[in-house]
Amino acid sequence: MGMQSNIIADHHLEPQVRARAIAPWQRFSWSVRRELWEHRAIYLAPLGAAVLLLIGFLISVGGETRAALTLAPSYLKHHVEEPYELASALVMAVALLVALFYSLDCLQSERRDRSILFWKSLPVSDFTTVLAKACIPLFVVPLVAFAITVLVQAVMVLISAPILAASGIHVGTIWAQHSLVRSWWLLLYHLITVHGLWWAPFYGWLLLVSAWARRGSFLWTASWAIVPPFAIGYFEYLVFHTSHFAHMLLERFSGGGMEAVAVPGTMPWNPMTQLTPGRFLISAGLWVGLAIFAVFIAGAVYLRRQRGPV
Repeated sequence: MGMQSNIIADHHLEPQVRARAIAPWQRFSWSVRRELWEHRAIYLAPLGAAVLLLIGFLISVGGETRAALTLAPSYLKHHVEEPYELASALVMAVALLVALFYSLDCLQSERRDRSILFWKSLPVSDFTTVLAKACIPLFVVPLVAFAITVLVQAVMVLISAPILAASGIHVGTIWAQHSLVRSWWLLLYHLITVHGLWWAPFYGWLLLVSAWARRGSFLWTASWAIVPPFAIGYFEYLVFHTSHFAHMLLERFSGGGMEAVAVPGTMPWNPMTQLTPGRFLISAGLWVGLAIFAVFIAGAVYLRRQRGPV
């Protein structure tokens, strides 16, 4: 009888032992996979935009490519690069919207559909869960956008190559005007530095609001993400007749990590862009933003620990 009770006790303790044996990085990895499983718009939305762009490119590529070759060399380069720049810009824009909407909804949605009751029953801490969610807009969405852009532009090359060959035009005539591999490297650098690290405070703020929101309405949550910054800026203008806070937000959002490149304002597909990763990594703006992001994430962890289902 005593032996049987020991076997039963060991049987109940076995899952706890296995749980303790799981490495922290494995829990974090599975938490990130969970986000990709639950929020498929992370990759489906940019992919859908890319498919629509490919359809439009397929319809227009024949006539426009042949017409471009009649242009002067100075205009030919711009005409050839334009559809590829459009592909990069479209995928980046959709990915940015996905990152913002995901950050605002992810912590609230798990309380709204009551899945938080299930996920909190697993041996995964609130810190690991929130950190995994924070990594989605910081790193996962930029990497997904980069992969989709590379895939789309490679397909565009494959589509245009036989059309050019059928017209008696060598493909090298076109690609002598455009370095696609370099543009991919510039795009990846831009997505990680600007769309990820530089905009981290925005994502942290949206995650904090998502963890705090008490109601189930997404619009109600979105309004609370907008009202406090607007109120702070309006208060500053009324009292001090200045707009430093609004200017700081605008510069952070549209200025886009000016230390990341030698000439501010150059886009990632511009072949004249000169990267300055060292200056970016030691810039005060980056580390101040990451410190603010860390504060917001700490607040989101605390709120997730306190909150129950909506």
